[in-house]
Amino acid sequence: MTTALWLVLSLASALALHLASPHQHLRPALRAHAPVLRITAGLAAAGALAAAIVELGIWAGVFAMLTAWMLGVVVLPYLDAWRRARREHRDVG
Repeated sequence: MTTALWLVLSLASALALHLASPHQHLRPALRAHAPVLRITAGLAAAGALAAAIVELGIWAGVFAMLTAWMLGVVVLPYLDAWRRARREHRDVG
């Protein structure tokens, strides 16, 4: 149960951080709530870190949580760009 908790919290933190970015296009209306999203991202990351440390120990918990968080931070901009490219009409040729 704790594994699912820190995984979900770390990915939620990455999502909140991405949604707070001025460059995101997943939910443009949420840009107005960027400060709240940044605080939420920080709290979710702290919760994920605490849950991972409880489950795995200090060093393994830190590195496992950061690995899951980095996965979200790296994948979300690519997902955003992929979704935006699919919606645009491109004339090739």
